[in-house]
Amino acid sequence: MARVIWIIALLICAFAVPAQAQSADDNFTIMTPEKPAPAKPELKKSEAPNRHPRGSSTLVSPTPLPPPLHYNPPPVQAIPPPQPQVPPPLYVPRTGAVVPNLPMIGNGPGGSETAQDRALRCAHQAGVYGPAQTGDRNVYIGSCINQ
Repeated sequence: MARVIWIIALLICAFAVPAQAQSADDNFTIMTPEKPAPAKPELKKSEAPNRHPRGSSTLVSPTPLPPPLHYNPPPVQAIPPPQPQVPPPLYVPRTGAVVPNLPMIGNGPGGSETAQDRALRCAHQAGVYGPAQTGDRNVYIGSCINQ
């Protein structure tokens, strides 16, 4: 029972002390009022200075840069596009048909066909010729790539 009385007394003190401190000074502020700025004397138009606050009153344009000296543009050379190299026609074992390879310019040196170019060409041809001429798509693409 003594504990309960001590806890109640502690709570009463905890709530009473801050309330009493706040009511003691009602005009408490942390900001002090500012002093008014002194008034500036007004100038008449005749007394106003002739200077502008920033820079000159006349327009100053930049001077153009001189052209480059001794510049000879490189000559333009026309490079003929590489001619597509067409591999020989491909025999399809499942259907017995011989299908021609489509021309394609490769991305290798001099327009030669790389392995990725060959795979792309074979997959494209399998779609163009369809299953009637190529048979199984995967077999056709595999035999075309390994040609």
